[in-house]
Amino acid sequence: MDSQKEALQRIITTLANKNEELHNFMETLSHSLAGVQVNSPQAVSDLEEEFDMLFTVLVEMKESMINRIKQEGAKKTQELQHQLTQSGSALESAVELLEFANNALDIKDEDEFTKAAKQIKDRVTMAPAFRLTMKPKATDNMNHLMADFNQERQLLQNLKFLPVPRAPEIEVGDCLVLDNTVSIAWKMPVEDSKIDHYILEYRKTDHEGLPRIKDERCWEVVDNIKTTEYSLSGLKFDSKFMNFRVRACNKAAAGEYSDPVTLETRAFNFGFDSSSSHLNLKVEDRSVEWDPQGGKGLESKVKGKENKGRSGTPSPKRTSTTRSPAIRGGRDRFTGESYTVLGDTSMDCGQHYWEVKALKDCKSYSVGVSYRNLGKFDQLGKTNTTWCIHINNWLQASFAAKHNNKAKNLDGTVPDRIGVFCDLDSGQLSFYNAETKQLIHTFKAKFSQPVVPAFMVWCGGLSLSTGMQVPSAVKSFQKTENGLGGSNSSLNSMAQ
Repeated sequence: MDSQKEALQRIITTLANKNEELHNFMETLSHSLAGVQVNSPQAVSDLEEEFDMLFTVLVEMKESMINRIKQEGAKKTQELQHQLTQSGSALESAVELLEFANNALDIKDEDEFTKAAKQIKDRVTMAPAFRLTMKPKATDNMNHLMADFNQERQLLQNLKFLPVPRAPEIEVGDCLVLDNTVSIAWKMPVEDSKIDHYILEYRKTDHEGLPRIKDERCWEVVDNIKTTEYSLSGLKFDSKFMNFRVRACNKAAAGEYSDPVTLETRAFNFGFDSSSSHLNLKVEDRSVEWDPQGGKGLESKVKGKENKGRSGTPSPKRTSTTRSPAIRGGRDRFTGESYTVLGDTSMDCGQHYWEVKALKDCKSYSVGVSYRNLGKFDQLGKTNTTWCIHINNWLQASFAAKHNNKAKNLDGTVPDRIGVFCDLDSGQLSFYNAETKQLIHTFKAKFSQPVVPAFMVWCGGLSLSTGMQVPSAVKSFQKTENGLGGSNSSLNSMAQ
């Protein structure tokens, strides 16, 4: 009966997943259908606009060329008309001179004849007919303004839509997610020498499988990629997955998108649990700062046993606030000299990594992990349920690893940023220089309960970086360290 129920439950899960997949596919089809109904008329409008522009160019060229012919004809007409007028005047003068010469032949008087002959000779020398060029200044040939548009006509007859590149293919096997960097590789299905560049689009999502049309996050774009690979570095992995797609572009148009791929980008994300923080701590989602004015004006103080054996500093009672309740459940706010705040997300298995940076001139702070049931007066490193490194820059400087009220002084300088690596499966808590990935200290412990990130700060502040993968350098070091079977911690035996 139980096995049948389990089998039926698996079938139900499969059917539910298939229904969700079909629903997403139908949304994709509906989105594509709506896109076709919008894009088809737009394509017609764009084509009409292109032809209108082409017609406009042809009309303008026609008018320009016709004007050129008219100007050439007017110029030739003017030149030939001028020559014709000059020739007519010369002809009239020549006819008159010819008649005068013929009449001179009939003169009998020798002196009169000599005088007339000399006059005719002089007139012939100066006659316009003999000074005119007998070559037309223009011809009637207009062949130099003829047009042959056979080649252009063929080009027009060969008008086609733009050659659009084919969709690239993302090579999932060559894609890599490492050190908060995602490297994407793709190829073209066929060689295309006309491709100018590629466009990569990506978005974060918490849904596995094909991208959803109605995803809550927008696509982000990386343009003008000249190669068939690209790396997105410095990412914060605050989602379980990321979708990727690529399109190729030539000088004319962008092609279709590649089939999208989804890559897993899980990482440990958490913030400060403001409901647990000491009243002297001002807590934001990714930062905590000491606030000496915090909680002032509260007249009620904790008395009796709660303060016995402690410094005697009055500690305000827990009061109601408007801050969101902790994800891990309700608990008392830290008070007294426990200037502590916990993370809002617990860890019960796996490997996790986050980084902490102290603000300038921070006098004292601790970074580590704790069980969730840490008492409200308990201080990090002073119980057997907390593990931390403590930095003190006030009066006498110290740098130490603390657990169960015992401390081990640490060598070296305090890094600007501390990386925390928690491996619950192998029972390790390690601290690193976040910049150089140099190991600072390692605790060995069999964690019997889920743990949460824990922080103490006094006279200063801390900033928190989450959504980070375990760095590859840390993984490599841990493999080497575990292979050697050693640890640099002298507090291992105290981890309970």
